[in-house]
Amino acid sequence: MELKISSRSREDVAVVTVGGEIDLYTAPQLRGELVGALEGGARRLFVDMSGVEFCDSTGISVLLSAMKRARGKGGELELVAPKPAVTKVLEVTGLDEVFVIHTDLDALPVAVGTGGGR
Repeated sequence: MELKISSRSREDVAVVTVGGEIDLYTAPQLRGELVGALEGGARRLFVDMSGVEFCDSTGISVLLSAMKRARGKGGELELVAPKPAVTKVLEVTGLDEVFVIHTDLDALPVAVGTGGGR
């Protein structure tokens, strides 16, 4: 399955929306998008995972790496609306205690415009 990624940003906040499966083959695409958002000035990065059906250890590694990169710049990477299958992986690995996880995009503490893109 292919990975669909879109992003939007405003000031130092970016939302990367991901759909499909994050695995060994698609993880580099996600990595590129997350690094691009951080290099583009995002200090707070929200990853909307509501469309992610599957995420393997490679995908988790990409998310952890991007979170570390964000924190190194004084920022944060937060996950939004992971499906039950992804939530289960986060819980089993204990990463639900590492990542900030929001239940839905509308409940985010900051507003990011829906127009435009990066």
